[in-house]
Amino acid sequence: MAKIENLNERTEFENRPFESRRFRPFKARGFRSYRRGFKGFGALILALAIALAGFFPGYYYYKAKRGLNSVVVKGLAEKEVRANLAIWDMKYVVTGNDVLKLQQEISRQTEIILAFLEQNGFQNKEITVGRLETNDLMANPYSSRNENNIRFILTQSVTIKSENVDLVARVLNKSGDLVAKGIIFNSEYGSPVSYLFTKLNDIKPEMLAKATKNAKDAALQFAANSSSKVGKIRHANQGVFSILPREETLSSSETQQIEKKVRVVSTVEYWLE
Repeated sequence: MAKIENLNERTEFENRPFESRRFRPFKARGFRSYRRGFKGFGALILALAIALAGFFPGYYYYKAKRGLNSVVVKGLAEKEVRANLAIWDMKYVVTGNDVLKLQQEISRQTEIILAFLEQNGFQNKEITVGRLETNDLMANPYSSRNENNIRFILTQSVTIKSENVDLVARVLNKSGDLVAKGIIFNSEYGSPVSYLFTKLNDIKPEMLAKATKNAKDAALQFAANSSSKVGKIRHANQGVFSILPREETLSSSETQQIEKKVRVVSTVEYWLE
């Protein structure tokens, strides 16, 4: 006879077949060791970050301070030169009331001047005759009352442009011969001759090299006094070339002297190490 199972006699565990036992979470071996290793790696990263955080501000501070370690010096260079071009502007005038006669007279004076220049060695290509200027005082409402009753003033110019500056200087001293022939020069604008030096570009490289060398010598002397060494050039300014009279006085003018001097002052900034 089949056995009848008494359900009431089952244990509490058997009455709940689908309720399994509660299992504790599985803990892998070495987890604590792994966590300890992770903490060590994190500490290493943190230390590296702190080191870098200290390096970059210090590096840029060093660069900024390094920019202050420089010296600015000036180098002077001078060179004596001679004018290579002379421009002589001869202006002469005649006055009177008969404009036709005045024109004939100034033409005659022009011929005298041209013959004088030719006799003293000037070539035709060096001589230029300017245009005739006529001033009618009666037609000028702003002119003052003319007590001598002179109406016309005629002005003529002859310009000599020559590279033979010594010849110009010699003939200029003979211009009194023209005055003796009745020629009146207009000296309103000061000296009629300008002596020019036009070959500045030819001497620039030499003078810049000399000025830079003098600046370097000054920097070396400064470095020696401050226990430093001169490094590379940080900044340089070649300066302005000036043409001056060789003999400088209160009234001297560069264009009035054949002998001149050229000057340049270069400014150079060097790194100091």
